[in-house]
Parts: sequence; structure tokens; C-alpha cells
Amino acid sequence: MTTTDDYATYIASLPRVLAGAAALYRDDQGRVLLVEPNYREGWALPGGTVESDRGESPRTAARRESAEEIGIDVPLGRLLAVDWSLGPGRPPLVAYLYDGGVLDAGQLASITLQEDELLSWKLVEPAELTAHLHGSLGLRTQEAYRALESGEAAVELENGRRPTPA
Repeated sequence: MTTTDDYATYIASLPRVLAGAAALYRDDQGRVLLVEPNYREGWALPGGTVESDRGESPRTAARRESAEEIGIDVPLGRLLAVDWSLGPGRPPLVAYLYDGGVLDAGQLASITLQEDELLSWKLVEPAELTAHLHGSLGLRTQEAYRALESGEAAVELENGRRPTPA
């Protein structure tokens, strides 16, 4: 066996982790843009899977997914949160959440939903995020919003919560 074969075998033996990325868009009143997927219950943020097998970065994925899902293609701001999220029936997910910025009335009016994935969109008050976003997604989005509002650096999360220092 060659060194290349050894390396390929080693890489194939390593644990797997999924990566997702999303953007936190707001209106001028601070409400958060949510989308309603047709493939599962509840609401979500514009975003999706990082196509890492194609060399895509989380930032690029969040922007691409936003353009595909809602027709908004703007440069993303800073990283707000990184969340290590465990879930049943899947490998762990590393979720990146970026500042999508404030969308003006014209941008909001121009939202075009990706019909094969999304049913609708709406703006939600920050205090209502966990009522619309289930589990760690709601907690992650709340923590990211807090970091955005406070100017704090990106927050590290585990299942949507700040970890206890080890």
C-alpha cells in the first residue's frame, strides 16, 4: 500500500461532522427574518448546508443559500455565533451564523422564495425567536442577536447555549 492509500484510509476512518451556515437578517425595527420550510415543521433562518466537498466555506454557503432561498444576495457581516449541535439520527452539526444586515423596505419587498423548499417568510420580534425556532436553533439565534446588539465578539455555543468553562 502506498502512502497515498494509507492517508486515504486514515481520512475515511475519521469521525464525520455536518456543517451548516445561515444569515440573521433584520428590518429597520430590529425584527428577524424567518422562513418556513416545506420539508419540516417550524421556521428557520435563510441558510443551509455547507457544501464542503466542493470547497465551499461557511460564509460562502450562507450567502449562496440566502440568494437561492430568498433572492437576497448581499455581502454578509461578521460571524455572530458558532454552535456545536447534537441531534438524533445525524452526526453533530457545526452551525455558523452571520450578520446579514438590515434589509430596507425595497429589499424586503423583493424577497422571492425558493418554491421547492419554502412556503413563506415573516419578520419576528427578537423576544419571540424561541417560540418560532425550535430547539438549539432558537437559542443560537437569540445568542447571536445578543452578540450583535452588544457588539460582543462571536459566541461559542453548544446546543444553543454558552458552554461552561472547562
